[in-house]
Amino acid sequence: MKRRFLLGGAASALGAATLGSLSGCAGQSIDSYGAEKPVLDLQQYFNGTLDAYGVFTDRSGTVVKRFSVVMNCSWKDGQGVLDEDFVYADGSTQKRVWRLRALGGGRYTGQADDVVGQAQGQTQGNAFHWNYTLALPVDGTVYEVQFDDWMYLVNDRVMLNKASMRKFGVYLGEVTLSFYKR
Repeated sequence: MKRRFLLGGAASALGAATLGSLSGCAGQSIDSYGAEKPVLDLQQYFNGTLDAYGVFTDRSGTVVKRFSVVMNCSWKDGQGVLDEDFVYADGSTQKRVWRLRALGGGRYTGQADDVVGQAQGQTQGNAFHWNYTLALPVDGTVYEVQFDDWMYLVNDRVMLNKASMRKFGVYLGEVTLSFYKR
């Protein structure tokens, strides 16, 4: 049980970030969202202060961690900083600072201290698809866990996020978040 709580505790809003790209797996394609509205402008949405609320569910679907996040976000010349402060239901806290870079054509890269390599992402229509590998400490050992992270803009203030976590291709669970732009 302790291991599940620690894995959930390390999951990010942008994570929810996760980069050992899972492109070989069958699944949805970012291209299928190209015509969806409202169109997500990542630099506009993740600018200012956002609140997020989420859960981590294990592979059986049981909620093992609940959390809230306050994000302070800013962009300058295509470079973004997403400063995330997590508070978990058990009172523990965590901080993650993402540094994003716009590459053009809706493509982005991202880095954070606990992300292995670079996150890779792309927007199309109302969606953002993001892959990265997160270094998660569990019982004194650090595991590299791959995230396949999808975000969907609902309206100008609300975005929903669902990220699946895998290790060695084995499904570990999901992080589900709702973002609210102040």
